[in-house]
Amino acid sequence: MASCWLFILLFTSSSSAHNDFFTSIGHMTDLLSTEKDLVTSLKDYIRAEESKLEQIKRWADKLDVLSAAATQDPEGFLGHPVNAFKLMKRLNTEWAELESLVLTDMSDVFISNLTIQRQHFPNDDDQTGAAKALMRLLDTYQLDTNTISTGQLPGSSSVSSALTVDDCYDLGKVAYSEADYYHTELWMVQALKQLDAGETSSTVDAVTILDYLSYSVYQQGELETALDFTRRLLELDPTHQRAKGNLKYFEYQLDKQKKVEESEEEEEERRQRRATRGRPADYLPERKQYEQLCRGDGLRMTPRRQSRLFCRYHDNNRHPKYVIGPVKQEDEWDRPRIVRYHNIVSDAEMEKVKELAKPRLRRATISNPVTGVLETAHYRISKSAWLAAFEHPVVDRINQRIEDITGLDVTTAEELQVANYGVGGQYEPHFDFGRVNKCLQSSVMSPI
Repeated sequence: MASCWLFILLFTSSSSAHNDFFTSIGHMTDLLSTEKDLVTSLKDYIRAEESKLEQIKRWADKLDVLSAAATQDPEGFLGHPVNAFKLMKRLNTEWAELESLVLTDMSDVFISNLTIQRQHFPNDDDQTGAAKALMRLLDTYQLDTNTISTGQLPGSSSVSSALTVDDCYDLGKVAYSEADYYHTELWMVQALKQLDAGETSSTVDAVTILDYLSYSVYQQGELETALDFTRRLLELDPTHQRAKGNLKYFEYQLDKQKKVEESEEEEEERRQRRATRGRPADYLPERKQYEQLCRGDGLRMTPRRQSRLFCRYHDNNRHPKYVIGPVKQEDEWDRPRIVRYHNIVSDAEMEKVKELAKPRLRRATISNPVTGVLETAHYRISKSAWLAAFEHPVVDRINQRIEDITGLDVTTAEELQVANYGVGGQYEPHFDFGRVNKCLQSSVMSPI
């Protein structure tokens, strides 16, 4: 019997206190609301502090005028009994009140709100995941670091702030912590460019960046470049001990390399390696084709094949429900045949599905081919939820509609899956099937 899947991609808000924020755009929208609340609370705190300072300023101005007059003729001033009384009162009572005002902590409400919200903040894994996503987008769409740093991504109309020197440096450090020296070099060079262009940083300097750069290019086999970066570092900080040691080592290795007699073929090979140096190969043989497809540079259909693709009204062999109102069917591909059905789920139904799925979105997993255990994977960046037909009439209607339109039997299909992808969301090429005894999942909970 045939089976089918339906994936509904969500890019809307949801509420959850779970981590792995970077794997779901839906859950990240909650962070915007959280930050907006914190900004409101922070502004309230600032207004309270400004009000307090204004009161203190008025008090200081009043006493400044008073003390100026009193010090011109202290005895005459205090000879007036009202002035003497007010001096006693100020020092005994009013200065104590001022002290209390100065010591009043106007941040109590803000700190309390921040403490409560902090439990919903992203963690280090989320920040690292988002950083890796930027690198993945850089590679997949063949962008350069300056394009990402300026926020001018092709095809995006969203307003974006630029990456600072500190941001680029942090991205480089994430790559460095993964021993990914290729991306370390790219982002440290970008950070250095922005520093050289006049941008300032309070947390990182050129010496630190050059230290990372020299080591990362050395790890990629570029001794001369590593030596250049090290020399520049020592020009800025002649006392840098590690750079001093590296300088001697790099010079020694280069001298040793020059003394070795090389054939013309070996020299040419080395030149070619330098010219093609770049992103290292990884575990995925289909990486090149996969990324070409993402960019829209993949397999192209010939004009002749394209001419055989059509749009039509479809009633699934005169199905009673669709004879009068057939659905729109569009050919997307011929071999294998892929068709798209338009306007099958209404806006109201989609909203209900999203509402049902929001509380259930969890990091999507894969089945370990060796152990069979479900686990998360770095190449699947999304969250998902499963909805059974019995849970709501809308889910049941969608399942029935799929069956009526396609002729497939949904009794052997998985439950409706709602998937929400995150920053640089992806699911790399994979086999999408399960063993017979694992295809059907029972929705009945057994007692413990």
